[in-house]
Amino acid sequence: MKSEFKNRLNFLQEQQFELLQKNNEAVPGGNGILSRYKNPVLTAAHAPLNWRYDLNKATNPFLMERFGINATLNAGAIRWNDKYVLVVRVEGQDRKSFFAVAESENGIDRFSFWPHPVCMPETDVPDTNIYDMRLVQHVDGWIYGLFCTERRDSKAPAGDQSAAIAQCGIARTKNLVDWERLPDLKTGSAQQRNVVLHPEFVNDQYAFYTRPQDSFIEAGKGGGIGFGLAKDITHAIIEKETVIEPRVYHTISEMKNGQGPAPLKTLHGWLHLAHGVRNTAAGLRYVLYMFMTDLKDVTKVIHKPGGYFLAPEGEERIGDVSNVVFSNGWILDEDGKVFIYYASSDTRIHVAVSSIERLLDYVMNTPEDGLSSAASVKTVYRIIENNLKVTNALQEENLSGVAYGNKQQTLLKEHG
Repeated sequence: MKSEFKNRLNFLQEQQFELLQKNNEAVPGGNGILSRYKNPVLTAAHAPLNWRYDLNKATNPFLMERFGINATLNAGAIRWNDKYVLVVRVEGQDRKSFFAVAESENGIDRFSFWPHPVCMPETDVPDTNIYDMRLVQHVDGWIYGLFCTERRDSKAPAGDQSAAIAQCGIARTKNLVDWERLPDLKTGSAQQRNVVLHPEFVNDQYAFYTRPQDSFIEAGKGGGIGFGLAKDITHAIIEKETVIEPRVYHTISEMKNGQGPAPLKTLHGWLHLAHGVRNTAAGLRYVLYMFMTDLKDVTKVIHKPGGYFLAPEGEERIGDVSNVVFSNGWILDEDGKVFIYYASSDTRIHVAVSSIERLLDYVMNTPEDGLSSAASVKTVYRIIENNLKVTNALQEENLSGVAYGNKQQTLLKEHG
């Protein structure tokens, strides 16, 4: 008879094998912009068993979980060695996050983690927590990972164990295994989160999208998506930050907003994916939205659809931090397909699939936010009027077609 240990181990292995082999399928319907998928692509249960369990019967006779995984979320994304690769924020039950790499053949299912988590070097000031990496394959030949490094505020009183300072950590790699840690980004802002490296040089300098904040949570008098240049990535210093995408009252991003992944270059401009935050009676609500900047002047917003691009739906609204979607990774395939990886409620990672053609249509042709109820009604009226013109034209075409058909029938009868 198999031991209890062996039975439990077999059960755990079979359960995870079934999870890792599960096929994913697109959810029918939708808004025509993107396709959601039925299952999350990564959850806490995807973490390898030998990360979580001591598999030695002598030291763990009851096969207890020794290191619990709470969530997988907010992943950077890259196409690497013909695989869809995510650098995932893995959060332990101890609240500490670390990075781990997962890959898939098709980008929509069967993601599996590499054998070991990323061993990220530290600076002279050790990180308490690191998370939310943006991956950028820069024209200088390096793959850069920019992430949030969080440390306790040393100026906070002893009784306040929640005060934190967030800054932008920078690391680079050539293989996603060996990482070189560079000094943290320096700016004039008290707090920096959601910092993203532009994939090309701007004025022969490294260009950054920033998110200046006065405090760890509140944007204060600052906020918005900023932009700045640094001459040297190995000692990155931004002397001047300019907000290019500000927060606006009574919009989806009135409280906070931040750049998602690095923008995608298209023939018409740079496509940006960002998150917007507003407050509600039920707490903060995070959604995703898009905008486009000029090819030559990357600080100039030239298109911005009104409203959100993607918001939490159904079970996505339930988790550690409810009613939240967040994305810091997308992948553009050579055929124009775009894989958008987003986390729901700080708990799990999903994929939505669109195309450059659809995203350009959406960003360039969707009306902007008119910033008032009256303006919204005018937008709806314009759509209705345009649809009436189309309907009337179709009716006229159908009527003329019927008349033509009747005339043909009459001629046939007259001429036998």
